Amino acid sequence: MTGSATSPPPSQSVDRAANMSDDDLAALCEAADAAIIDGGGFGWVNPPGRKALERYFRGVLLVPERELFLARSEGVIVGSAQLVRPPRNNEAQAFGATLMHAFVAPYARGHGLARLLTERVEECARAFGYQVLNLDVRETQEAAIALYESLGYIRWGVHPAYARVGGRTIRGVYYFKLLQPGGRVRDGT
Repeated sequence: MTGSATSPPPSQSVDRAANMSDDDLAALCEAADAAIIDGGGFGWVNPPGRKALERYFRGVLLVPERELFLARSEGVIVGSAQLVRPPRNNEAQAFGATLMHAFVAPYARGHGLARLLTERVEECARAFGYQVLNLDVRETQEAAIALYESLGYIRWGVHPAYARVGGRTIRGVYYFKLLQPGGRVRDGT
């Protein structure tokens, strides 16, 4: 036999979470720790500790305006994302939702799972009837920026003092995507 054998891509899935087993919660916290250490920590710069992450993710499941999506590789949770719906008192922006806190652990990257995770969030947002999906990301997260742009997200702005990491101020990049067929952007005129 010539060449090297390649292993098939891992089995991957993304599902909306209604609850989590203790094993799933442990895997999610481990993936979050790895993502935070790697610099993609959805707000955290340093791992906050297992108990804080457990409380955080259990709390997300209790918030009515949030949907937690779990990314799995070979059945093990390796990432997540949240679809955040606007509060009921925000009628003016009730047509749009936000993709937040998306990550895939570094040890599970490179197999298209981040793309699948984003697409599942988009599908859910469409099913809920949202017309726009918004998101923001640190400018240092180049792979995420490339992914979102490849999926048709439109960059609409840059925040010059978005985050502070390692004593350095980092810019943030803001995106949106129209979710409904025939959607268009008006300039307000």
